[in-house]
Amino acid sequence: MKIIKNTFPSTFTILGLFSLLIVACSGGSLESDTDQVQDKVLVNAGPDKTVNEESVITLNAQASGQSSSLTYRWTVTPNLTITHADTSNGVATAIAPTTSESLVYTFTAVVIDADGNRGTDQVVYTVAPINTLPIAVISVPQFTGLAINQFPAGETIILDASRSLDPDATANTVPIAGYSWQQIAGEPVLSGISTQGDNLLFTTPILIDENTITIALTVTDQEGAEHTESVDLLIQSASQTLPKVKAGVDHEVFSGESINLYGQASTNVSSSNPLSSLWLNDSDTSPVISNDTSLQTYAIAPQVLQEEQITFTLQVRDLLGNQVEDNLTVTVKPLPLQPINDTGVYQQASNTQVLTNRSHVGDYPGQDGQRGQDVIHANNMSAKAGRGEQGFDFTKLDDVGDEVDDPSQDWSCVRDNITGLIWEVKSAAISANLYSNDHTYTWYQDANNGEFDGDVSGTVASCGLALCNTTEYVAEVNTQGLCNFRDWRLPTHEELLSIVHFGQQTAPLIDQTYFPYTTDMLTPPVWYWTQDSSADGIATNGAHNAWAIDFATGNDNFLNKFTAANIRLVRAGR
Repeated sequence: MKIIKNTFPSTFTILGLFSLLIVACSGGSLESDTDQVQDKVLVNAGPDKTVNEESVITLNAQASGQSSSLTYRWTVTPNLTITHADTSNGVATAIAPTTSESLVYTFTAVVIDADGNRGTDQVVYTVAPINTLPIAVISVPQFTGLAINQFPAGETIILDASRSLDPDATANTVPIAGYSWQQIAGEPVLSGISTQGDNLLFTTPILIDENTITIALTVTDQEGAEHTESVDLLIQSASQTLPKVKAGVDHEVFSGESINLYGQASTNVSSSNPLSSLWLNDSDTSPVISNDTSLQTYAIAPQVLQEEQITFTLQVRDLLGNQVEDNLTVTVKPLPLQPINDTGVYQQASNTQVLTNRSHVGDYPGQDGQRGQDVIHANNMSAKAGRGEQGFDFTKLDDVGDEVDDPSQDWSCVRDNITGLIWEVKSAAISANLYSNDHTYTWYQDANNGEFDGDVSGTVASCGLALCNTTEYVAEVNTQGLCNFRDWRLPTHEELLSIVHFGQQTAPLIDQTYFPYTTDMLTPPVWYWTQDSSADGIATNGAHNAWAIDFATGNDNFLNKFTAANIRLVRAGR
């Protein structure tokens, strides 16, 4: 018997297939004829766009949902600031950034209806860079006395491009990435010279005829854009190129001092050499110029009763017949009514030697040997009441204070006719003589002492007094009435320094004709006390040091008041 199988599906199988068909066909609605699930809020963010850098990006999303009340929100990747004032609509803005390359920003619009349903859509904005061309700027130095962009032959010129700019350069970046110089006309001048920096240095050619050279500059910005600028330079011929001259620096002097005429002259053209020079002046007093055809020379300032200005002109002529000139103004002042002592130095020096005569060294102006009473006296511009070396002016006084005219006569004091001070004169090393040069004293005074009296005992010193200190010596000299005066005192630092003769080559540094026995037979240093306490050496609020001057070397220094040192007293003064 043949058995026939049942080919119909079971009831459960049929129901299951029917359910699958329903699900597959439904999506977001039973009425949909598509096979995809539909959002309940539909959003359209708009078409993708390309905008320029720094422009406004306008976003405008449209949406519909299950209710009429919708809330919009925008996000973006990568990050930008979005301005979205009213979230009930999809209008928002952002600013495209500055950029040197294309940038892509993806904006997402999210919309939510009143039932909480949401939908999204995206729009892509591409930000395109816009590069403004850089600007090449060539700064040209101008030569005094010539037309714009005209230069002598053989002149060194620097063209400067550092002011070139890029209008759209980003912050914190170097605007110009590269510089390139080239010559496009004229006699070649750039051979072997770097042409890649922000300046160009070269020397103008020396030619028989005028020549115009053209230099071009190309600058490149950080985005690769370029701009080129050029400049024409007119170069003089060799015969048109004038020598250069400088007469020197304006300065002031007193009558009798040296006027420094330190001229300088040169030429870029070798065929113009040699140069000749001549100094002229416009003064009615006609100051004497030592050598008026020498570039570096000097003149002696004339005697004037009131301040007077003299103009010195330096004329320079080259071999081709070109002549140029320059001038300086010197103000000559009358001698002060109350001059001060000079140093005794009348020699001048270079950086290698001290000259043994009164030769003028123009390379080093303002030296002691060019200024002050010493050179004024050497130039016969000052009258002395007495005598003395260099600018010093001394008169000997006898034991009653009268002037000593006979050089063979003894004297006890010396009057400085410039400062008006009268000085004690030391005697030879005789222990019985109060004024012996080998007597020493410690510093002691009970007034104006810097809050410390000093050493009253004087045990470390040696003299003929009971107490070898400065106060005892001053008192004894006044008791005896040296030169018939009884107001002797210790000199100030400035007063004692005024008789130091720095022009002496060996000790003692003082005019020995008037001040004998200053250092004779004494072991250097030979210190002489002043009345001035020193700020150095303060202890327990008192100045334990005082200033002294060494007449073996001319040095000044502060010594402890317990030190044994010499004394030269002084009195009066103008």
